[in-house]
Amino acid sequence: MDLRLLRYFIAVFEEQNITRAAQRSHVSQPSISSAIKQLEEMLGVSLFIRSKQGVIITDEAHHLYPRAKRLIEQAHSIEGLFKGNDEERHITLGVFPDLSPKRLADVLETMRQQIPGLTPRLVDVNADCDIRITVDILRNQGETWVPLWEENYVLCMRPDHELAGREFVLPEELYKYDFIECPPCEAHQQTIGLLACSELRMNIVASGEHKSQVMHLVQAGYGISFLPDGVLETAYDLVTVPLKAPRMFKRVGFTYSADKTTSDVVSKVVATFMR
Repeated sequence: MDLRLLRYFIAVFEEQNITRAAQRSHVSQPSISSAIKQLEEMLGVSLFIRSKQGVIITDEAHHLYPRAKRLIEQAHSIEGLFKGNDEERHITLGVFPDLSPKRLADVLETMRQQIPGLTPRLVDVNADCDIRITVDILRNQGETWVPLWEENYVLCMRPDHELAGREFVLPEELYKYDFIECPPCEAHQQTIGLLACSELRMNIVASGEHKSQVMHLVQAGYGISFLPDGVLETAYDLVTVPLKAPRMFKRVGFTYSADKTTSDVVSKVVATFMR
């Protein structure tokens, strides 16, 4: 079997969109469509149902996917057979700041247990790396996304704040209290925009570029703020109160470009979290 067909199949399966799969594979859209058709004719099954939103994955495609991944991984391992063990065990992970320490540690431990001899190197999320652990809204065009976990945004404050102990807080009440902003935060901007629709303004008294900085300002008593529950795992001196509003959360996962999958160790890490 032509491994190229399986690579294109994997791209369409993971992207759930032929156009994005073509961009990721650096080929034309007709090339992807032709390859999928050829694979379907070869296997005698329908793998995808085309729709305006992308493709719908059939049961046959779900059955084929893990086997296709294993075949591609085996092909990569043969390619790297004589490259040396040290090179194969190293991987550089770009890590987004302000993620849940516990959940990140759980991911790293899973990698250690499932891939013996792995030597990870953690760098800033914007540094040159093999795989990034980041939030979904920062995924670059053409990158593949592998979800890992979700973190809920919660309203937090010091125990001596007048909102502490409340059963819940309404969004329209927030303008009454000093608020600490994180300008890059989508949840903060949604809340500010929500109040603006009611001609209310947040009383922003301080700001931080990262969530941990915002947390320190809340701990110092400057005001209240929204923070992901993962950031607050070690903030035992803060309390949270439910906000009676639609759920706000962020998705955390792996992102990587197609060219990185030529590395056997990258393929092994990705496969570990796609089971």
